[in-house]
Amino acid sequence: MNIVLYGINYSPELTGIGKYSGEMGEWLQRSGHQVSVITAPPYYPEWRVKEGFTGSRWHQADENGVRVTRCPLYVPREVNSLKRLLHLSSFALSSLFPLIAQLRNKPDLVILVAPTLFCAPGAWLLSKLSGATSVLHIQDYEVDALFGLGLAKPGILKRFAYATERFLLRRFDYLSTISSGMLKRAKEKGVPENRLVFFPNWSETHRFKDIRPCPDLLRKLGVPDGRRVLLYSGNMGDKQGLEQLIDAAERLQGNEDMFFLLVGEGSGKQRLLEKAKGLQLANVAFAPLQPYEDLPVLLASADVHLVVQKRGAADAVLPSKLTNILAVGGNAVITADSDTTLGLLCLDHPGIAVCIEPESVDALLTGINQAMKMPARNAIAQSYASEYLDKESILQRFIEEVSSDVAAR
Repeated sequence: MNIVLYGINYSPELTGIGKYSGEMGEWLQRSGHQVSVITAPPYYPEWRVKEGFTGSRWHQADENGVRVTRCPLYVPREVNSLKRLLHLSSFALSSLFPLIAQLRNKPDLVILVAPTLFCAPGAWLLSKLSGATSVLHIQDYEVDALFGLGLAKPGILKRFAYATERFLLRRFDYLSTISSGMLKRAKEKGVPENRLVFFPNWSETHRFKDIRPCPDLLRKLGVPDGRRVLLYSGNMGDKQGLEQLIDAAERLQGNEDMFFLLVGEGSGKQRLLEKAKGLQLANVAFAPLQPYEDLPVLLASADVHLVVQKRGAADAVLPSKLTNILAVGGNAVITADSDTTLGLLCLDHPGIAVCIEPESVDALLTGINQAMKMPARNAIAQSYASEYLDKESILQRFIEEVSSDVAAR
């Protein structure tokens, strides 16, 4: 098939959506499909364009066998609601012409990865003009996150945003998303059940088996010898509410056994650094994102993994970091209400992780103590990852399901 993969984030971004979209594009190419990617230069989670790329002009190149067109966009230095909207809309506008130019390649399948829904009209138009099957893959529900996290005020804007979202979601032949809770939300937004596809984020599970801790790596990242490591690794933005980790570290200052290691980048990192410095915390270290090849060792070297989100993010966004934590057999403390996808995961698979109330430092400390008592390698988590999160199985099932009607068009 001739496939257009369209989305603002793509490889070589190391975390979140860009990582998964990059792996999907390369997998499709290796599987014999002709893949064209329309994306932006890598900028996430640092919120600055990566060295070697430009954010001010269009650029096309073959990247690991995939034809990638990168479109300019506005990347704000400080992120707020207005600047985020300008950021997303700038990519939707700059990418529209390269997207419609794909008509000459007669695509069979158009896959839009959201965020951002600003790109949905263009993706839908391309699919209609070319007769291609259209897929909207939801990694985050932008509108739910925007209002659920309090990033925008309710009112006329909220009603308009939800009405527009419902209209766009129903235009695509298929809507896929990454969790059962997010599929349920799609049905509540009016998407017919026969158009819904479960397409979870995955793990290269074979890369995370039988990995031993590496004290040298921890020492390099600022962890003193002999400490038990409480690791947060990923984006440091608005959705996570990571201030509670600093509050927990302050409460545990007298415990010389535990040490917080925060690895990542994002719009909220400077705020966290300043808070930790102001409290003069000696049990917290910050480190930049690590290369993907070092990720298995980093995850295997932690005693407890902190998968933290604000309450309003539940089932609107799903922490992609969890797949590899489970694959390595890590013991995770997850902040989620019991009726969300993550809460139900812990309920349906006892022992897979510790689920606690969101936005509570007391609950976080209790969860950490529980996780510390678990076996060093979580066999339940590894078994779940092997059965449900294997990359090859997930991608093969997805492409078979969404391409089932391509031959009939």
